[in-house]
Amino acid sequence: MIELTDVTKVYNAGRPNEFAALRGVSITIDGRVCTALTGPSGSGKTTLLSLIGCMARPTAGRIALGGEVVSSLPERFLTEIRRRTFGFIFQQFHLIRGLTALENVMLPAYPTGRALQSIRDDALGLLGRLGLASKAEGKVEWLSGGEAQRVAIARALINDPAVILADEPTAHLDTALSLEFLEIMRSLRREGRTLVIASHDPLVYESDVVDRVVAMRDGTAAGVRGAR
Repeated sequence: MIELTDVTKVYNAGRPNEFAALRGVSITIDGRVCTALTGPSGSGKTTLLSLIGCMARPTAGRIALGGEVVSSLPERFLTEIRRRTFGFIFQQFHLIRGLTALENVMLPAYPTGRALQSIRDDALGLLGRLGLASKAEGKVEWLSGGEAQRVAIARALINDPAVILADEPTAHLDTALSLEFLEIMRSLRREGRTLVIASHDPLVYESDVVDRVVAMRDGTAAGVRGAR
């Protein structure tokens, strides 16, 4: 469970371009379900997702993970929490050109100290599970959009995270590939993983994969529907 209490995030504080991306947001992200963060561009979805994933700190308020307040921890502890707890799927995928699909998937696991062969075996297993075994040794710039998306999902799973965070994952996909993405998310939810997806795509937030929808507007949680 992830709890945000009266969380505010202000950028450029004290400057003429000061901007409050989040304003007193209090929500609970339940474990083992899929929560969608929706709302128009600029509503605060991505900022909220980054705070949930410990990629940024709130200006005010607190964030607790499994009952432990993490928002005030030193960065070295947050780095370990991110690596151990979260898998990230970014809107632009952020795959590293010039590396193979396999190498991209393996990257987040290197700092864990695991044996290289173990990491490689796990990465190959994930690529195989996602139908990309034949693409493992190919450069990522040779992949289609849907294939790149699946490599990004495999990379997010390499450290076996309990929580998957996805930021506008269908923004660059057509309908067929978006539905394919949702099927993958459905299988991850069945495994008991917690999913948090920021999206303004109705194909995502109206899907039966999603258990709960948090509607964002002007930096606030304007409405919540679904389980708890």
